[in-house]
Amino acid sequence: MKNFNKFLLPLLVISVLSCEKIDDFIGNPGGEDDDGPTTETRVDFAFKNTFQVGGDGAAEIAAFDPITNRLFVVNVEVPEISVFDLTDVNNPMRLDPVVCVNPGSPNSVSVKNGMLAVAIESPNKQENGFIELFETNDTQNEVNSVEVGALPDMVTFTPNGEYLVVANEGEPNDDYTVDPMGMVSIIKVATGETYNLDFVAFNGMEESLETDGFRVFGPGATLAMDVEPEYVAVSNDSKTAWVTLQENNGVAVVNLESKQITDILPLGYKNYTNPGNEIDPSDEDGKKELRSVPVFGTYHPDAIAYYSVNGMDYVVTANEGDAREYEGEPGFVEEDRIKDVVLDPEVFPDFEELQKEENLGRLKLTLVQGDTDGDGDYDELYSFGARSFSIWSGMGQLVYDSGNDIAAKTLELTPDVFNGDDGRSDDKGAEPEAVTIQEIGGKQILFLGLERNNQIMVYDISNPSFPEFIQILSTNGDIGPEGVLAVSAEDSPTGKELLIVSNEVSGTVTIYENR
Repeated sequence: MKNFNKFLLPLLVISVLSCEKIDDFIGNPGGEDDDGPTTETRVDFAFKNTFQVGGDGAAEIAAFDPITNRLFVVNVEVPEISVFDLTDVNNPMRLDPVVCVNPGSPNSVSVKNGMLAVAIESPNKQENGFIELFETNDTQNEVNSVEVGALPDMVTFTPNGEYLVVANEGEPNDDYTVDPMGMVSIIKVATGETYNLDFVAFNGMEESLETDGFRVFGPGATLAMDVEPEYVAVSNDSKTAWVTLQENNGVAVVNLESKQITDILPLGYKNYTNPGNEIDPSDEDGKKELRSVPVFGTYHPDAIAYYSVNGMDYVVTANEGDAREYEGEPGFVEEDRIKDVVLDPEVFPDFEELQKEENLGRLKLTLVQGDTDGDGDYDELYSFGARSFSIWSGMGQLVYDSGNDIAAKTLELTPDVFNGDDGRSDDKGAEPEAVTIQEIGGKQILFLGLERNNQIMVYDISNPSFPEFIQILSTNGDIGPEGVLAVSAEDSPTGKELLIVSNEVSGTVTIYENR
């Protein structure tokens, strides 16, 4: 058995912004403004407006164009890219949707310099998808269409606007008989010249990467087939991209100048026995509380965001977690509950107690890890996601992990929605999924979307080693925040910083404004 100390995280010191009342922590639509004197730019977001895009799946990812004040929203209910004029954010005006040429469903949008990019998966998701380009003031006529890899899941412009970077997830079919390679595409905007980068050069490195916490486990898959690029962050100088490989528990580093994938960064595992990492592992224990459990968390990052401090590169990951569930024939399902597996009695002499539903029995774990000696029982337990956000150096060193802060803060301040009213404690908790960063008054402000709590957490991460919690934002009726989009005061139609949240399940878009 591996020693738990192998993946020991340092004790986390978390500075908390002190306030006199809960409303100062939680975004309150009806709260009064504090007009008292201040010596620095205030970070205090409050509800501005909510509007309906459609039904379930109607509001996934959004992009805002400051030139036209248009908001472009991925709407898979229809499917289309829905368009809204936000010149008056209190009264958004629905415009004609974007007219895409290629069949299939949109997954992602990005805007830069008056150009809109749309990522479209093919009707057969295992076939190559497309990136379509439009001018933001004329979305009825496509400027260009570029073929990329299978299932383009995220597209973003580089800060200089010269390139698009695309994460092509390359998911297998439901039978797990066709598994296209995951790829990263780089597109030169001016010409459409495209570089589709695969991971073939990393085939054969599985063992060394897995030792450090990377996962390659699809049936019969090579590393190049198994990786599933999910989300992209790009450095301010437009030279480097970081791409999350969610199911694989890693991040790829891409040199945008040489057009090469240079590194895979394994993220390792989080030890829930360590102080500050406690979780609530059960939805059937009749209580909401955090406790130490003999389980590892797999970071499994979804969204990723970049920022720089004193010339140093940092990336922030939302550690959502994700299990592979393909229920065709033969298919592949990697998860089960701890109560339904066999635990090694020498490692877990109290296994009968641990496997009770009110203890660890309900917690979901991966079946592809943990049987370290190959005898058919589990010597280690690995769950999905780390229930946190993490700050990493540009080369993958862990600088900070929020430990149990998401759970502790939501339990303290909004206990009714903690872990989806406790209904997700046995799964991945609040499921931090979306993340973005905005500089406000010289501070680096992090916005973190919690999919199962229907909330946004706000932190000051100017000091990467010691983030400070600021507030929680939530609005009745919003369900499933999938995307968070920060708009600077300079680009905002109100002249103040905005946060635009796309809520997938409720089909709503909610706007918060910095007071």
